[in-house]
Amino acid sequence: MEIGLSHYLIISALLFSLGLYGVISRKHAVMVLMGLELILNAANINFVAFARFGGMNMDGQVAAVFVIILAAAEAAVALAILLNIYQHFKHVNLDEVDQMKE
Repeated sequence: MEIGLSHYLIISALLFSLGLYGVISRKHAVMVLMGLELILNAANINFVAFARFGGMNMDGQVAAVFVIILAAAEAAVALAILLNIYQHFKHVNLDEVDQMKE
């Protein structure tokens, strides 16, 4: 049995589904960020798989590296925001952070 494009797409769909579930259902900010990372990794798998099986040469790998750089920057900014929220509220529960407007 040879691994084909459909195998990569199934794995990517599973990762995307798990990430979406993590973003929607979690109240803890760190868990939401982990769900976002799963979604971005699912996109990376799609980029690389379509580059491999679609004949796009290096375009998929370049897009995947760009997404990895974007995810690193997003994680750094998000963690800085979370540290500021923790310093102010002493927790990172997203349901109670809306009090920050007041």
